[in-house]
Amino acid sequence: MSTVQQPLTSPLVDLFLEFCAIPSPSGRERAVADRVGAYLTDLGLEWDEDDAATRLDGDTGNIYCRIPASNGSGTPIFLCAHTDTVPPEGPIDPVVGEDGIVRNSAGTILGSDNKAAVVVMLESTRRILDETRPHAGIELLFTPQEEVSLRGADAFDYTRLVAQTGFVYDQGAPVGEIVLGSPHGRLLDFRFHGRSAHAGMFPEDGRSAVAAASRAIADFRLGRIDEETSANVGVITGGTARNVVPEWCSFSAEVRSHDERKAIDLVREMLETAAFAASLGECEVESEVRPSFPGYRFRESDPPVALASSALRAAGFEPTYALSGGGADANVFNARGLSCVNLANGMMEIHTPDEHIAVGDLEAMVEVTLALVDAARVSQGGSPSPSGA
Repeated sequence: MSTVQQPLTSPLVDLFLEFCAIPSPSGRERAVADRVGAYLTDLGLEWDEDDAATRLDGDTGNIYCRIPASNGSGTPIFLCAHTDTVPPEGPIDPVVGEDGIVRNSAGTILGSDNKAAVVVMLESTRRILDETRPHAGIELLFTPQEEVSLRGADAFDYTRLVAQTGFVYDQGAPVGEIVLGSPHGRLLDFRFHGRSAHAGMFPEDGRSAVAAASRAIADFRLGRIDEETSANVGVITGGTARNVVPEWCSFSAEVRSHDERKAIDLVREMLETAAFAASLGECEVESEVRPSFPGYRFRESDPPVALASSALRAAGFEPTYALSGGGADANVFNARGLSCVNLANGMMEIHTPDEHIAVGDLEAMVEVTLALVDAARVSQGGSPSPSGA
């Protein structure tokens, strides 16, 4: 693993701090997208933005830029990062500590997920152009609304991509980790209907939707179900007043599993559990199940994974392999028949006030990107779709 001491400030670090300081919750990524576009324009590159903003009820579309191959051989690649973050719960004041770690001093998220990847893509592109580095073709894609079920990538016209092999840097783990698989996701929404009544004068006339929903949640199997499967109830709302038996209660849940059959079975179990809980409380329940993101699975020997492994070794990192419990834009592209590998980029404690990333890891991922470009230029391997897509 690379141990080169990195300076605490550089154009790359300054760019990262600038991007992190711009709030960009899902659907409101305009300022970040404008900065990306301005940077690409300054590099002399042509780019465009699609109409996903309108279709997704947001303010930002997908930004796409293609850099034609400088030679006629090798494997063209696309790189993808998302411009949104989970909603910050306060101001963002990114600072670099004496330990070389970037944190938010204001007590909310940093936004390294995924602005670390955004700036690495931009800086890598600048170096490739400045050095007239030969390559087999590079495409850049910056997506909105990734944090809300990968909506931006899903809305992008993937047929525009010349490359069939892509990479995202969207795994919160040490540099060197390659994600071989991501789970299949399902979203569940429940709404329980009861009967309102005065809670002090006529409680026996009421039918508590909150009690029925609570019974269902208590009977669900939640958390880590097994090594492949998890489930969660994340939001619950209901009732109208403290002294009124609540006539309605809604909650949102999710299921994830690397085995799609397990996901389907667990969803069915939760639907049956909710229906039984409603009947016990003399309530009714409406339920809706939607796909969240499709899962996939690579082998270590698959050409895109081998390409990533080669690049990591060239940059001084020994590859490791893992399965992710989360989704990323890679899920969408793999489901479309492309091959897209997710690489860890050193961001830690993402989605929390403790989120941080080392300056050295930002620079390391630029070196990994340049090594990917070099490896792809001499690669003749195919890009079969991962299983499960």
